[in-house]
Amino acid sequence: MKLTMSQALVKFLDNQYVSFDGVETKFVDGIFGIFGHGCVVGLGQALEQGGHSLKFYQGHNEQGMAHAAMAFAKQSRRRRIIACTSSIGPGALNMVTACGTATANRIPLLVLPGDTFACRQPDPVLQQVEQTYNYTITSNDAFRAVCKYWDRVVRPEQLMTAAINAMRVLTDPAETGAVCLAMPQDVEGEAFDYPDYFLQKRVWYIDRRIPTAREISEAVQMIKSAEKPLMIVGGGVTYSDAWDTAAAFAEKYDIPIGETQAGKGNIPWDFPLNLGGIGVTGGAAANALSKETDLIISVGTRLTDFTTASKWGFQNPSVRMLSINVSSFDAFKMDAFSVIADAKQGLEAIDEALAGSYKAAWGGRIAEVKGSYTTEVDRNYSVELENALSQTRALGEINKFMDGNDIVVGSAGSLPGCLQRLWRSTKPGTYHVEYGFSCMGYEICGALGVKLAQPDREVYTMCGDGSFLMLHSELYTAVMENMKINVMLFDNQGWGCIENLQNNQGTPTFGTRFQARNPETGFLDGDLVPIDFAKIAEGYGCKAYSVSNVDELKAALVDAKKQTVPCLFDIKVAHKSMSDGYDAWWRVGVAEVSESPTVQAAYADLQANIKKARLY
Repeated sequence: MKLTMSQALVKFLDNQYVSFDGVETKFVDGIFGIFGHGCVVGLGQALEQGGHSLKFYQGHNEQGMAHAAMAFAKQSRRRRIIACTSSIGPGALNMVTACGTATANRIPLLVLPGDTFACRQPDPVLQQVEQTYNYTITSNDAFRAVCKYWDRVVRPEQLMTAAINAMRVLTDPAETGAVCLAMPQDVEGEAFDYPDYFLQKRVWYIDRRIPTAREISEAVQMIKSAEKPLMIVGGGVTYSDAWDTAAAFAEKYDIPIGETQAGKGNIPWDFPLNLGGIGVTGGAAANALSKETDLIISVGTRLTDFTTASKWGFQNPSVRMLSINVSSFDAFKMDAFSVIADAKQGLEAIDEALAGSYKAAWGGRIAEVKGSYTTEVDRNYSVELENALSQTRALGEINKFMDGNDIVVGSAGSLPGCLQRLWRSTKPGTYHVEYGFSCMGYEICGALGVKLAQPDREVYTMCGDGSFLMLHSELYTAVMENMKINVMLFDNQGWGCIENLQNNQGTPTFGTRFQARNPETGFLDGDLVPIDFAKIAEGYGCKAYSVSNVDELKAALVDAKKQTVPCLFDIKVAHKSMSDGYDAWWRVGVAEVSESPTVQAAYADLQANIKKARLY
């Protein structure tokens, strides 16, 4: 079939399917785009021409639309995607951040940025970056560092190998992340006789990787020789649909569970063995037992510094690591014995081999720490401040109001910490927090993507004022698409999370609150600069609420349930009213030399904690 490269790409994407556990799903739902000269007459023409079932979504910031696409894929458990296209130069580069977010979180994201002319005849074209040392480099080479697969299609027939390799990576649980196919704008419009077999329906099988007998035998011996194992549930449990398997395994062998951000919400918060979040943004229960355990069973987690407390959280000198992960790269971290397998298959195989012949020796310790921490969460949710609303109280009211099927979204700042420590989820798929990249600005974009994936459910995104100021353009997209999302904007007039870090490491507040420049001092230590975020939202066509106390919050939540347009809650919360940490260390780069006694003390504390942490 004689088609332009862009027309062939559209037909190809429209015919891609995935099969998981025998269920076949159309993989590409549509394409997000902001048209410019680098894509409007190429891919834009192909989309407008029709003859396909791909839906076109109009983005309003390239990073924002790509984050929405990533959230769509994450909420769809990596079995559906929305591709993204942009013009060249700044439009393309705006998507680099989103690609980093997707790759860090192991989420499939396909970006199709326009590129300069392959023929070079009109060079330099509008928005072209020229490098004197290498003429082949364009802005799109910036994607190489943040993508799992990168290609530039400089001839129309090259699309075939590029597209197949893109799909190979996008549908591989161990390799998935961002994929970039850079498209020179002249090649987008060039024609080729594409063979039928390239354009026909293609099914990609997401098969469950099965562990080897050797791996299972060793894993069983490690568990049997442990007295107090602790299981860490990560994102691999989510994408493997292994939440029931993990809960049953824990219950059968009396093994407590700690949750990562990506794994949280799979197992109900009130399940007796679920101790909640673990690590830097974890709670007191999981962090207490992490120091006592002699075997960590990590299931589908990357073991980031927030989960391991910078490899400080596991204090038992006899502790060993057992990792079940479909990715060998992740499975070998922290010198773990690795079971390279799908989370569900790995747990089931170990369970079959153990055959119920084991019980952990925690005794009443699990119930003790869980009961104590449940009381602590209740306390956070009921904090009373004079003439002010605390962040934890506001979260508690929202948590109690939301239906069990409603979805909470978050990403950066102090809110993910409060959510991992305090949020009470009861059903899988209701906790959606991006914390692999902790990307400010994801919150509203992510809420849109989640709503596009599950339009029949209420979506509440927890967004700080700093994140809102960075990126909220897709709030307008939500209005256009008639996607009702609820933006819970917590305004503490600054970057409170980083201010806390700054203060805790000995430095007074500097550059982290939203203060005007003081003409007397020359610094940003003048009056706080207030913003009426509700008015901004109203300008977009949203329903907005101004909230400064519990009664106003409760009334707004009830009223928002009746609305059909996006809603924004401008919640004014007290300064430094977020949750505290619970005995976990996070390594940051403290100044080795300083005139400040508090910074000197922080550096001494850093050195002491390094001695307690594992080196790798």
